[in-house]
Amino acid sequence: MKLDKNFIQQITLAENIGVLTGAGISADSGLSTFRGKDGIWNNLPVEKVATLAGFLEDPELVWKFYDMRRIEMSKSKPNEAHSALAELENYFNVSIITQNIDGFHQLAGSKNIIELHGNIWEMRCMECGKIIENREAPLSKIPPESDCKCLYRPNVVWFGEALPQKALDQSLKVASESDIFFVIWTSAVVQPAASIPIVAKRANAYLVEINLEDTPLTGFANLTFRGKAVEILPKLIKEI
Repeated sequence: MKLDKNFIQQITLAENIGVLTGAGISADSGLSTFRGKDGIWNNLPVEKVATLAGFLEDPELVWKFYDMRRIEMSKSKPNEAHSALAELENYFNVSIITQNIDGFHQLAGSKNIIELHGNIWEMRCMECGKIIENREAPLSKIPPESDCKCLYRPNVVWFGEALPQKALDQSLKVASESDIFFVIWTSAVVQPAASIPIVAKRANAYLVEINLEDTPLTGFANLTFRGKAVEILPKLIKEI
């Protein structure tokens, strides 16, 4: 891989690197994406399985859906793209902002991770708000109940819900302080996550996009790599 001269100059001077990852980075681990040709939301009623109203109407249905996804994720593992980002921490101060809920960045060894949409391996009590980690797959009880005999919900952000304010604030801080900002396999259409790279760009970060196709962010990128993250990132880290 022959690197752009401007990128080489930027990476030489860089101290802080920010990264935004979307569902595509986990696609090569065998996980379904959301909005692609075979995306999860193409054949499922979102309002039934990914909204608070749907959960209140039928928590068993929602948990069966998430149990299915947890089982799928438990059979998969981080790929070379996740590992490459973890390796990048050997050379730079790296902060990963992810829209994914699979926890693969943690499993790959990355340390500084901001989960915008939550984590599928966590449950939150509907009554007291207590959050626990649970890695049963399949779940032994559906729907699961908390110690106070109230329903747990998946600790993920559903449609119609705001992103956790702390995670959003941290993400904007990372973007504003990044020398280089990578946008990796995200559709760049879901707000407010899609605005985070723009914040980085306006703060003079060198914006790098890795995706199979153009996105609304492509026109803002200083450098674009067309292809799979699982193929591009390992080569890129090797060159660095």
